[in-house]
Amino acid sequence: MRKVLLLGASGSIGSQTLDILKKHGKRFELVGFSVGKRVETVPSILAAFPSVKWICVGARCDAEKLKIAYPCISFYSGDEGLSEIVGNADCDMVVNALVGFAGLVPSVKALRLGKILCLANKESLVVGGSLIRDLLNKGSGSLIPIDSEHVAIDKLLSRTPRDQIEKILITASGGSFRDRTRESLSNVTPEEALAHPTWSMGAKITIDSATMMNKGFEVIEAKWLFDYPLEETEILMHRESMVHSALRLQDGTFVADVSTPDMHVPIEYALMERDVDFELKHVHVLNELGSYHFGEFDSERYPAVGLALGAFKRGGNACAILNAANEIAVYAFLEKKIGFLDIEEIVSSALEGVPFVQNPSLDDLILTDLRTRQFANEEICRRHPQ
Repeated sequence: MRKVLLLGASGSIGSQTLDILKKHGKRFELVGFSVGKRVETVPSILAAFPSVKWICVGARCDAEKLKIAYPCISFYSGDEGLSEIVGNADCDMVVNALVGFAGLVPSVKALRLGKILCLANKESLVVGGSLIRDLLNKGSGSLIPIDSEHVAIDKLLSRTPRDQIEKILITASGGSFRDRTRESLSNVTPEEALAHPTWSMGAKITIDSATMMNKGFEVIEAKWLFDYPLEETEILMHRESMVHSALRLQDGTFVADVSTPDMHVPIEYALMERDVDFELKHVHVLNELGSYHFGEFDSERYPAVGLALGAFKRGGNACAILNAANEIAVYAFLEKKIGFLDIEEIVSSALEGVPFVQNPSLDDLILTDLRTRQFANEEICRRHPQ
């Protein structure tokens, strides 16, 4: 039985992970979790999973209150608590469903401790891909992706000889504004941006889908996960989100991973450690899948992708700058402090204005994140004084 620590249990991926753990109760034991600010979810999770012995919440005061209510459980708080719970929980699998830079240190620590890391936190690889790849190359822990696109690629590559592959194709729905011109986006609201046409996701990733920053992130993730050159990875627009990724082969044919847009499927694949011999909702005939539409990716329409790939090519701490500035800008947009198009402009300004470090350590990346957040907040105040 796998002992599982779930980071980000109250989010979209986290709650769906809990579904999978319940479904396979004889195979998994949830021993710990984190919920950030959503401490109101703790009682219901504990009721469903009485095996839990370790919990991390966002605020120290909440941890102190919970200690009184649950004296047999060890509580932690804040970003330091996330690292501590990874180190102290008796687990062999860590599911990282955290959002943002906060997921990097727990990912690194899990691998250093030799854990199986099921990774839904994009930022771990975008910001710390070099550190994580070094750990994996040294045999420290193992990593299985949870993102639907990377699970699809993982499956396709396992069945296709590398010398037959010409391109990896990562599909993109285009997000909530895919049918609008760039010029029409200056006054869009967060509510409009959060209305994703095919996926139900958390707020941050939904905005990243609207800007397509998430696709830039996913191309970077694919590079670290599968070691294919950037020029051999392309973004393919696909409205229905049924084809999660595909391969174009040397002979001109394609192989694709096709399923309904439901994150339970890739989560289950990851938790089962790539064992596909488990129960899924099978589509029995192809006409149940409906019609597909594909289109060419327009880099001018979605400049965030260029910012992401440019940061990756620059190397050093550039992706840490990219990510931190994007996080600050996205949440500022959600709080209606800036406009939608300001997100990319703030990221671009940060990439130019925050000091570059060529060979960053983990501590350098943490410092870069702090400096960039300060820079981005100052840029927001300069552009939009309250």
